[in-house]
Amino acid sequence: MKSLYIDCSMGAAGDMLTAALLELFPDKEKIVDELNAIGVPGVRFEMEKSVKCGIAGTHMRVLVDGEEEVSEDVHDHVHHHDHEHHHEHSHEDTSDHEHHHDHDHSHSHHHTSMHDIEHIVNDHLKVSAGVKKDIIAVYNIIAEAESLAHDCPVTEIHFHEVGNKDAIADISAVCYLIDRLFVENIIVSPIHVGSGQVKCAHGILPVPAPAVSYILQDIPIYGGSIRGELCTPTGAALLKHFAVSFGSMPTMKVRKIGYGMGKKDFEAANCVRIMLGEIYENETAGNQTNRPKNTYTLKNPETPESSTDYILQLSCNVDDMTGEEIGFCMDRLFEAGARDVYTESIYMKKNRPGTMINVICAESEKDEVIKALFKHSTTIGIREEKMNRYILDRNAETVETPYGPVRCKVSSGYGVERRKYEYDDITKIAKEKGMSIREVEHIVNNSL
Repeated sequence: MKSLYIDCSMGAAGDMLTAALLELFPDKEKIVDELNAIGVPGVRFEMEKSVKCGIAGTHMRVLVDGEEEVSEDVHDHVHHHDHEHHHEHSHEDTSDHEHHHDHDHSHSHHHTSMHDIEHIVNDHLKVSAGVKKDIIAVYNIIAEAESLAHDCPVTEIHFHEVGNKDAIADISAVCYLIDRLFVENIIVSPIHVGSGQVKCAHGILPVPAPAVSYILQDIPIYGGSIRGELCTPTGAALLKHFAVSFGSMPTMKVRKIGYGMGKKDFEAANCVRIMLGEIYENETAGNQTNRPKNTYTLKNPETPESSTDYILQLSCNVDDMTGEEIGFCMDRLFEAGARDVYTESIYMKKNRPGTMINVICAESEKDEVIKALFKHSTTIGIREEKMNRYILDRNAETVETPYGPVRCKVSSGYGVERRKYEYDDITKIAKEKGMSIREVEHIVNNSL
C-alpha cells in the first residue's frame, strides 16, 4: 500500500510539512506554481534550499502581500471574542518553526472566526471539495482544542496566529499536496514537542502550549533537552487529522524522501522528514497507537504498482427508507470514512421491494462506519465480509492545455495504464467556454 512515514523527531510546523511533501514530487517548481494557483488572497509560495547539520532540504517561504508575516504569538494564537485585546506584543518566540522574522514595521491584527475561515476556503480557494473538507477539519481540531484551553464554546473562538493568511496557506498547501500524492496510509512517529517555557504577551506558558497539548491528547509525544516549542498548533492539527497511526517506522520499501527545514538552528537538524513508499504484508512495526488491523502486501516487490490489500464490505437490507433518507445515509457513510457506498434493488420477505446498502471500507474505519450505518439507516443488523483487493498504483500529473492546467489521475499496473481528468477542472473549462465535457477532454487529450 502506498504510504507516508512522517518523522517528527524535531516536531512539526505547517511550513516544514509543506516543504517535506514538496520534495516528494519530481518537478517541485511546477508544484509550487500549483500552490500559488490555489488562491489564498495575497499569498505567494516560494521555496528555497536549506541545509541543517549538513543535510540538504527545502524551506518554504509564505509571502503575504510580498513579505513574510510576523509570527506574533505562535502559542497564544486564539482569543475569546469577549476578551479585551492588547496589541503591544513583546515576547521571545523560541519555536522559529513557522515564521520568525525581525520587522520594524507594524502589522494590523485581525482575529479570524471559524466563519471567516470557512468563507475563505469555500469561496476563494481553487481546490477540490475533498481538500476543502480537509482544511476545514484541521481548523475544527484547532478550534476544539482552543475551546478547551480557554474554557469557552467553539462558536466564540476567534483565531489570531492560525487565522493569518500564511497559516491558512500552510494548512491549504499540506492538504493539497497530500491529496495530490494519492497515498492510502499515513504513519507518524512520536512527536517531539520541545521543553521549557515560552514567554508571550499574556505571561509565561509551558511547552507544549495548552492548545498543542489538547490537540495531541492520546497521541505519543515526548520532550527532551531541546528548549523551545517544536510543535506548533498548525503542525499538530495537520498530523492528527491525516495520521492513520502513530509509532515507529514500519517495514517499508522507501521510494522518495523529503526534508522540510525550519528556520532556527539547533544541535539537531531542525527538519521534518517524510518517506514515501510501500508497506509490506505482515508488517509489524510494534508499539503503534491506533494502528489499523489490516495488513498490506505487494504483489511483486519489484513492481509495486501491482499490489493487493484487504478491504471490508459491510451490507444491510432495508425496506422502510425513502430515497431521500438513503441518499442522506450514503453521504454520512462517506463522512465516516467509507471508501465507496452503493445500493442494489432487492426483494425481501413477502416479496416486499427493498434496498441493499453496501459499504466498502478499511478495517481501521469499520467502527465509525458501523456507527453511522446504524444511526442513519433503519437496519437492525449488518453483515461483514473481508475481501482481497487488487489495486493499481495511483499518481497525479498536470496537463497544460490552451485553457489552463488540468489535473489528471494516472493509474497503472498489471500491464495497463488509465488516465482520469479531475472533474472539477474539466467542468470549470466547459462552463467558462460553453463546451461539453467530451469536447474539453478531447482538447486535453490532444495536449498530451
